[in-house]
Amino acid sequence: MTAKINAKAARKLGVRRFDAADYLRDEVDIAAYLEAAAAGGDPKVLATALGAVARARGMTQIARKVGMTREALYRSLSAQGNPELTTLTRVLKAVGMRIAIQPAA
Repeated sequence: MTAKINAKAARKLGVRRFDAADYLRDEVDIAAYLEAAAAGGDPKVLATALGAVARARGMTQIARKVGMTREALYRSLSAQGNPELTTLTRVLKAVGMRIAIQPAA
């Protein structure tokens, strides 16, 4: 359940919604964040995390590299999205990452 906050009070207090994109400064941060998101095995969590990475790197620039509109990429990498593997691998490449397969045990 997402808590609702009073927007006027939040502005007065200088409070804003948390966005992981604000903290993803370099490739090491991005790799650790995506690895943690993938560890749980939930594809929606990974897609949402990749969306934060794309926002941190510039959604318009990433969308251009991937060959999608910015809006379509936002939708695809949201919690409600269901990106194809092609989209995920293209976005990973655009942000300088790749998928690595390891034994589960």
